[in-house]
Parts: sequence; structure tokens; C-alpha cells
Amino acid sequence: MYPPRSQRSSEKKKVRRTRNTKIRIVNVILIVAIGLIALYYLLNTREQQPSQPANSEVVQQEPPSGVDDKGGDALNQPESDADSAEAPDKDAASVDGKPNAEPDDDVDNSGSGTDETSGAGGDKPTTGTKPATTGKGASGKADSNKGISTSDSSKDVTIHFVGDIQFSGKVAELLEKNGYDYPFAKLGSMFQNDDLTIGNLETPVTHGGTGAADKTYVYKSSPKALQAMSAAGFDAVNLANNHILDQGVEGLVDTLTYLNDYGIAHAGAGMNGTEAYEPAYFERKGMKIALLGFSRVVPVASWKADGNRAGVAEAYDSTRAISAIQSARKKADLVIVVAHWGEERVSTPNADQTRLAHEFVDAGADLIIGGHPHVLQGLEYYKGKWIAYSTGNFIFTKSTNEETWKTAVFQARCNREAICSMKVIPYEAALGQAVPMLDEANRLLLEQMAKMSSGIRVNADGTVVPN
Repeated sequence: MYPPRSQRSSEKKKVRRTRNTKIRIVNVILIVAIGLIALYYLLNTREQQPSQPANSEVVQQEPPSGVDDKGGDALNQPESDADSAEAPDKDAASVDGKPNAEPDDDVDNSGSGTDETSGAGGDKPTTGTKPATTGKGASGKADSNKGISTSDSSKDVTIHFVGDIQFSGKVAELLEKNGYDYPFAKLGSMFQNDDLTIGNLETPVTHGGTGAADKTYVYKSSPKALQAMSAAGFDAVNLANNHILDQGVEGLVDTLTYLNDYGIAHAGAGMNGTEAYEPAYFERKGMKIALLGFSRVVPVASWKADGNRAGVAEAYDSTRAISAIQSARKKADLVIVVAHWGEERVSTPNADQTRLAHEFVDAGADLIIGGHPHVLQGLEYYKGKWIAYSTGNFIFTKSTNEETWKTAVFQARCNREAICSMKVIPYEAALGQAVPMLDEANRLLLEQMAKMSSGIRVNADGTVVPN
């Protein structure tokens, strides 16, 4: 028996209401989904549009705990007096090949060529050509009047310079124990996030070679160290110094080859005179950058690259260096010179340093970065160009001379017109590791840099400003 019509009608209405309710719910869900899709599309479109760069100071000093905290604390025990005693090279030579009175380094000689440095694999790579360069990224702007960094352009390049680096002797022992990334464990991503990182590689990198005779300090470093340097963000090294031929031409060939294998460019040495004086070129943010290296500390005349002779680009006679700078000036937007010069453990540039620096700027160099004294020296702002006379040690053994423990990362920010700002970021050159200076130590080092520099002011944040 069927239910009454009124009841059936009521049930149909109920079914229709339920169906309509479901339809409304589905419609609401569809509308919300469409709205969310539209919102996502709008946000995604905005993210793809160019934005203003963040703070102009791309790299900031890291907290006391140590950035990235990859490694332990540095070993701060100084070397023995015997290890750190100064002994001049008997074979140091001037431009005419006669003995030169400039002394060698105040570090240990436990990296002598008679000892084989351990490393990954014993097979030598077969080539020694310069690697192709790839870009990184950072932003910054230099004020055309005072060289003060601002933040209204993402087209400027950020370049970091550090001092002398070697992985021999007691440093090698430390790295075998703590790992080859130990020297860079306190740097965080500073060098990975800039556009260029450049240091002075003051050691041959090889398993072979023959140690230089009649030379007090003879270095040899493992290829593992270059792999770690590359991973830390180093892009290029200067080889124009008084240690790169410590293991002879064979050691130089191996060094050039390993640098190529690990993607680290080089300047200042080569298999002949042309190659030694040839710049390394980089393309960064539409800018072409040239890097050259010259040394006025050459142990013997035979180390000087000339004709088909392998060696370093020397600057006792600046004629070839000046010519190389002038040639690079025609091809590059920014020309950088790394110079190896001066007297060890002397905090004041000598007359030759000042003369050469001015000659280099007059020839077309935009930045001059010096090394070899193993201590910091002051800065100069000459004709609108920055000169850092000595960057000190960076990754090195540790002597009893406390001034050699002080170092810094020198940060330049340059625009396409080759106008650069400069900033000093204080570090301690601990045994085999660069460690950030903090608080009072940071302040004192910046004050010291200001006192050593004429005609400039060093602000509390390390920014260097010409008076």
C-alpha cells in the first residue's frame, strides 16, 4: 500500500532540498578553489618580478658560536720560538739576479720538500690550463663621490680578498686530523654568496716535485686542500709569490693542473712569460673583471717567468707589469692587481710598495691588494682607487709574533664604472683556521687599521671612508 500523496510530496521536497544543499556546497567549494588558484597565481607573478635588493651589506660578521659550525675551535697555542725564528733566504735575488736582503717567512719549515704531503690519489692530472670561470651572486652599490656602499643596485659585484694561504707543515698535520674543510669552517657561506673570492696561494700543491735548495722555508700542500678551498667558495688565487716554486717547475705544473681541476682560476705564474703576466678574466653581472698578480719577492732570478721559462710575474722592474695592466684595462671593466711585496712583520708599507701601487693605479688598476708581510698594513685611497697594502696571513702556521695573528677579509663592492667601496671584516689567523673577531677584538683591530691608514676613516662596522 502506497503512502499518502502529501507524505510522498514531503519526501520529494526533502530530497530536492538535500540535493540543492549539496549543489550549493559544491559551488562554494568551487568558488573557494578558484579564489585560491587566483591568489596563488597573483603571488607567484609578484615573486617573479625583479625586487629591490636587501641590505647593501651582503656579508655580515657571524655570531660568536661560529657560522655554520662545521669545525671546532682553533688551536691557539703559538709555535715554538725555533719554528717562528726569522731566517733570510740565502737565495733571495733582485731583478739582476744578485742577492736580495728581503727575509723569508716567520713560520715553521716542517713542510720541507723532503717530506711527501699526503693527499687523495697519487696520479697527476695532465693539463694546467686556466679554468673557465662561472658566476656567483651578490648585490651592492658604490657612491660615485666617496666610495660608500649603498643598496640601490643589484648590478654591482661583491669581491672578497684574503691574505696568505698555505696547507703545509703543522697546518697539514692539523688538517689530516680535523679534515680539509677545517680552515674554512668559521666562514659560513660568506664566500659562496659573493661574486668573487680571491686569496694568495703561497704553496705549491703537489705529491711530487723537488724541494728548493738553500731555502729556509719550503712548502708542499695536498690537493685535498684545493678541493676544500673550492667548496668554501674561492674563485681565484694569486701565484706570484716567493713559495709557488718551492717544489720546482714540476710542483708548479701540478699546482696549475689541480687548480684547473677544482675550478679555481689563477694569475701571477705560468709555464712561460706570456702566461705568467696574462690576466685571469671573469664575467660577473655583465661586468668583465681582470685579475693580475705580480711579485717583488723572488728567491732567485731563475724563478722569474721569461720567454719559455716557467715562473712568476715579477715587479722588480715594473715595465712588464705596467704593460699587462694597460692591456687588461682595454678589455675589462674592472682591473684587480694582487701584489706580493714589502718587508715581513713590518706594519708600514715601504717606498717600493707605495711607488708600485701608484704606478699600477696610474696604469689602469682599480683595486690593489697586497701580501707577504704576514701582518696587516694600512689602506690608501689614491685617485679614487683603493690600495690595501697587506692583508696579512689567512690560513697559515702560527708564530709567536702576535701581530701575525691579526687578519681581515677585505670586501670590495664595485660598479660597472669601476667605482668601489671597501670594508674590513676582522678575523684571527689562528693555526690553520680563520676565526671571526668579535666585540672588543673586532673594535680594536678596526681602530688599528684606522691608525695605520692615512687620509681615511674606518667606521665601527668596518666600512672604510676617505676623508
